[in-house]
Amino acid sequence: MIDYLYLFLYKLFSLLAKILPKKAMDFLLKGLAKFAYRVDKKHNHIINANLKLAFKETLTQIDRDKIGVRVFYNLLQTIIGFIKRDGKSKEEILKDIEFKNSHILQNAIDNNKKIIFITGHYSNWELLPLSVSAKFGINIVGVGRKLDSELMDRVLIKNREKFGIEMVYRKGGLKGIIKALKNGKAIGLLLDQHLGAKQGGVEINFFNYKALHSPSASILARNFQATLIPVFISTNNYKKYTITFYNPLPLIKTEDKERDIIDMTQAQAKITEDVIKEKPDEWFWVHKRWKGFYPEIYKRESK
Repeated sequence: MIDYLYLFLYKLFSLLAKILPKKAMDFLLKGLAKFAYRVDKKHNHIINANLKLAFKETLTQIDRDKIGVRVFYNLLQTIIGFIKRDGKSKEEILKDIEFKNSHILQNAIDNNKKIIFITGHYSNWELLPLSVSAKFGINIVGVGRKLDSELMDRVLIKNREKFGIEMVYRKGGLKGIIKALKNGKAIGLLLDQHLGAKQGGVEINFFNYKALHSPSASILARNFQATLIPVFISTNNYKKYTITFYNPLPLIKTEDKERDIIDMTQAQAKITEDVIKEKPDEWFWVHKRWKGFYPEIYKRESK
């Protein structure tokens, strides 16, 4: 039953996206974002806890509230963007995308490098791999969590596969990633969330605080001599988007494997931090990013 509720909501927003003028849709989404930020006390608290830790007194509560509303607005725009792309061609999608530093990726392609993209839940992260695949004609394999709704999961997969994106689920996904690298496909990893020590997370510094970070990209790059390319998407108006490629991160391979992996993982955390600092209102601040070392900041006072 819940599957059909999700499908109904998907169809409803598909209809609204088609019939409502852009300004009216933006007005609706901003209203929903403000409402969600106000009533979702759990994620409101997480957002504020993260922002207070990361930026300390440099942000006022008004600043934090603006970013909090933008978090929900970004998410809604990501969902609506996904809906609007249904049925569109690669050319239609790419006309609203600007690519910066494209030579970085093109050089890796021309030299037959194994490629691992490093990114995060930033701006319209769903649009990022589709655009890169469409622009450069490469297959990208991503790792994600299966949606609770089987029906909507199939819709999501169909949308992605149309543009050359393949997905493997986190559980048992390592085999799929290794197979993809061996077959010359690129890998896309969102590595901005907490990964517990029991799951293999390694300690890094993030916004001058200790955090746990997935070493998966570091291990894969080290084992397969892959090129680690950070790439992020950003927007100013939710119509035109900019995808920026950053210089490949150093591949470190010494006799101290553990140190190599930590250093490579720290470099990934650092570029992610730098991107977030530039435009903090585009990051998805609802993750408990620092819970491995500072779980107390996420505790809410009982009333």
